[in-house]
Amino acid sequence: MRRKKRLLLTLALCSLTLGACATQPVDGSAANPQAGTMSTGVALLGLLTVITITPALLMMVTSFTRIVVVLSLLRNAIGVPQLPPNQILLGLALFLTVFVMAPQWQAVNSEALQPYMRGEITEADAFDRAQRPIREFMLRQTREQDLALFVKLSGSAQPNTIEDVPTYVVIPAFIISELKTAFQMGFILFVPFLVIDIVVSSALLSMGMMMLPPMVVSLPFKILLFVLVNGWYLIAGSLVRSFG
Repeated sequence: MRRKKRLLLTLALCSLTLGACATQPVDGSAANPQAGTMSTGVALLGLLTVITITPALLMMVTSFTRIVVVLSLLRNAIGVPQLPPNQILLGLALFLTVFVMAPQWQAVNSEALQPYMRGEITEADAFDRAQRPIREFMLRQTREQDLALFVKLSGSAQPNTIEDVPTYVVIPAFIISELKTAFQMGFILFVPFLVIDIVVSSALLSMGMMMLPPMVVSLPFKILLFVLVNGWYLIAGSLVRSFG
């Protein structure tokens, strides 16, 4: 029974390496078989819950949100909403997220998962250590005014240090900060393509070709511009460096 419980908790910690900010586990009593069975059932329920919400955690507490929003805005700025396909766009965002979050996940593995598997720390210590690297990452990317907003909305006492801010307050503040940053980057991406649209529309209007949609003419120039400046290289580099 104890080995089964250790396996469940190990799997839960592995889920944390995908960005989960976990809650405290429920300890069972090995001396009481009935209590141990109940504790194992609760642990299994907790594990299933973690597995269910892992995709949401992956999107919300990592760099995925900013990356996928910027890539979506870029696709719309070029003017081809179907290309690249959603599967390609999400796949690129996912692997860029893995690249950006690799140091945090390595820290979770070395500081929480491995010591727990060697029996050096307790379950509660393992969960506490596992969420620290993710919290630090989120706090580095979160604006102070966004954090202050959710501290105020939570109705909790004013924290003395950043460590006093609860994780459930940090997460929504991080998300809206990421969305703001992503839209700022998207605005900058729109500018050169907007200039091309304006130039093409003015040229067509001056030639009296009002029946020809400007998008049909401007699209090849947008793609040509994006290829000439090595757009994917610049976008990927800018996204990764933005988390520095």
